[in-house]
This record gives sequence, C-alpha cells and structure tokens, in this order.
Amino acid sequence: MSSVPKDKQQLLDAINTIFPKLMADYRAVPVDSSRICAIDGNVKGTKVSVCDTVAYLIGWATLVLKWHRLTAQNHNVDFPETGYKWNQLGLLAQHFQSNYRDWSYDALLIELEATIAEVNGLIDNQSDDELYGNAWYEKHTLGRMIQFNTSSPMKNVRSKVRRFIREHCK
Repeated sequence: MSSVPKDKQQLLDAINTIFPKLMADYRAVPVDSSRICAIDGNVKGTKVSVCDTVAYLIGWATLVLKWHRLTAQNHNVDFPETGYKWNQLGLLAQHFQSNYRDWSYDALLIELEATIAEVNGLIDNQSDDELYGNAWYEKHTLGRMIQFNTSSPMKNVRSKVRRFIREHCK
C-alpha cells in the first residue's frame, strides 16, 4: 500500500492497520505508568505522558469530525481550531491535553476507540469522489485532511509510545 492513501479503501486501511497496533501498545502500558511525563511533547522542551498522547489523538480526530460537520452545514470553519493558527499546533496539542487532564486512562482509551469509530463511519459514508475528487480545504482533499489528522499522527505517536514502553514498563 502506498504511504499516502488515494481512495476510500486505502484511507480506511491506513487507519485500521495502525490503530489496532497502537491500541495494543496502549494496553501494554500499566495504568500507574500512564501519567509519567517522559515522552517528547509537541512544544519544544516539554515532556508529556501516555495519557497526553491519547488526548492528542482524540483531539485531532474530534477536530476532523467537527470540520466535516460544520462544512456540511455550510458554516465557516476556523482551521485548525478557534483561537489557534497552523503555526500554533504545539499550543493546540496542550489544549487537547488540558481538556482530557482529569480523564482516567481507561476512559481515554474508550473515547479514542469511539472517536476513531466515528471517523471510520464518516469515511464509510463518503464516496471516493467526496473524499478525493476535489480540494476540500485549500489544496487538500477531505481524505487527505482525515489522513493528516488520524493515521499519520497515530504512526508518530505509536513510535513514541513503544519507546516509552521499552524504557519505563519493564
């Protein structure tokens, strides 16, 4: 499979290949280790926890759903999020982490699973043409925006979580 999905099935495959592996890694992290801040954060010089990485993925997938919902309702969308510019993604990551700071590790994992299921449902309900036929945001198709904010960060986060497991979960 190419690294950049070009159609609906490739997009679903990209998400549904990495996601179960990521969830298995998350489940390998003991709850009492899930809040250790030892993973490089999205803001230079910061460290985040495994829980924070889950919050990050929930945040981006939830934004994808919000963008689609608002666009479908012909509302304006503040990309990437109201109050944040594209050059402030580290601050946006910290916002996601703050939103889920008080959630238990188990609740975070359940929410991530539910959110990714919702993203898969969104993809299922689109045609190849709706996903990849034309620009949806600036030059990017809807399919590409979904991939940028789901399977791509999942791959990056998974490598960080696996390193965390090797170093902290012996």
